[in-house]
Amino acid sequence: MSKRAVLEVIALDAEDAVAAQAGGADRLELVTDIAADGLTPSAATVAAVRAAVSLPLRVMLRLADGFAAGDPDRLARTAHQMRDAGAEEFVLGFLDAGGRVDLDAVERVVGALDGCRWTFHRAIDRAADRDALRKQLDGLPGLDTYLTAGAPGGVADGLPTLLAEARRGREDEPGYQQELLVGGGLRLEQVPTLLAAGIRAFHIGGAARPDGWTGPVSAEAVAQWRRVVDGAADGD
Repeated sequence: MSKRAVLEVIALDAEDAVAAQAGGADRLELVTDIAADGLTPSAATVAAVRAAVSLPLRVMLRLADGFAAGDPDRLARTAHQMRDAGAEEFVLGFLDAGGRVDLDAVERVVGALDGCRWTFHRAIDRAADRDALRKQLDGLPGLDTYLTAGAPGGVADGLPTLLAEARRGREDEPGYQQELLVGGGLRLEQVPTLLAAGIRAFHIGGAARPDGWTGPVSAEAVAQWRRVVDGAADGD
């Protein structure tokens, strides 16, 4: 029997978190400043969300738009602040100017997480070499997920890559054993194809907000995704 598929929802605040939980989300990604594609929220927001819901929560560690790390020491201090506020899981990912993984920055921040689980986010979709990135990160403490659309333009463009990486994961290839969390322009009608390939984790942001990013997460919208994900999974 297939395991229940994970539905992760982007939350900006406690109101979003409560609605996402009510709609059936399994996990939250907490960010601020969505215009910059999601930056690190305040410690107060982390604490408020942690007090409002029981869902697992992954907090973004990203201090500026783009995929450059900036100051790794500042990022490490921020990670400690987020942990003090109640964060136990994280999202991060840094590239250098050539599109290669900034391994030094990643390792320094991961060191501050002290074994906490974390996702390498859609920086992988901008990497010069996805396979090399995965192989370089393989074995880092806590890395259990890649958030990816398979391509910079979104899931529609990246579907062949996602299916190929899912196959490599099923074959236990080094660098491909982490969870494949699909997000980035993901549409409901793409879910059955992804599930059939063995992908069991889905990430939504704008799709959970009928009024766009200026409006809150809708429990009803999340519930619709929950039904589709569960219904498709039941049909495996």
